Amino acid sequence: MLSEKMEAALNEQIKWEIYSAYLYLSMSAYFEDLGLEGFAHWMKAQTAEELMHAMKFYKFVNERGGRVRLQEIPKPPEEWDSPLACLEYGLNHEREVTRRINDLMSFAKEEGDHATEIFLQWFVSEQVEEEDSFGRLVNQMKLVKDSPQGLFHIDRELAARPLDLNLLAQGLA
Repeated sequence: MLSEKMEAALNEQIKWEIYSAYLYLSMSAYFEDLGLEGFAHWMKAQTAEELMHAMKFYKFVNERGGRVRLQEIPKPPEEWDSPLACLEYGLNHEREVTRRINDLMSFAKEEGDHATEIFLQWFVSEQVEEEDSFGRLVNQMKLVKDSPQGLFHIDRELAARPLDLNLLAQGLA
C-alpha cells in the first residue's frame, strides 16, 4: 500500500503529466497558427505521450490501493516570441518534470517503497529521452537561425513523426 504522503506526491505528478499534455497542446495550437503543421503535429504526439504518462501514474496509484485525486490544471501559456522560444520553453519544462521525477524517486527511497522505486525507474529513463528530443530540436533551430528554408526543412521532418494514439491505451492497460 502507498503511504498517504506517497499517494499525495503521485497525485501531484498526475497533475504535472496532464499539465504537460495541456502545455504541448497549446504549443501545437501556436505552431498551427504560424502555419508550421509539422511542429504542430510533433507537439500533438508529445501531448499523447504525456497523457499516457499520466494514465500510467493513475493506474499505478489504483493498483497500490491508493486513491487518485485529480487537481486543478493551470492554464498554459499560448504565445511565445518565436518557434525557438517555444521549444526552449518546452525543454525547460521537461527539465522541471525530470526534477520532479527525481524528487519522487528520492522520496520513494526514503520511504523504503521499493514498488514505487521500480515503477519510477521507467520515468527516469523516459525523461532522459524527453530532454534529448527537445534539446536536439532546440539545437537544430539554433543552427538554422532565421533561415526560412531551414525552418521549412525541420517542419517537414517533424511532420513524419508517428502520432500513435494507442499510447493512451498503453497507459490504461
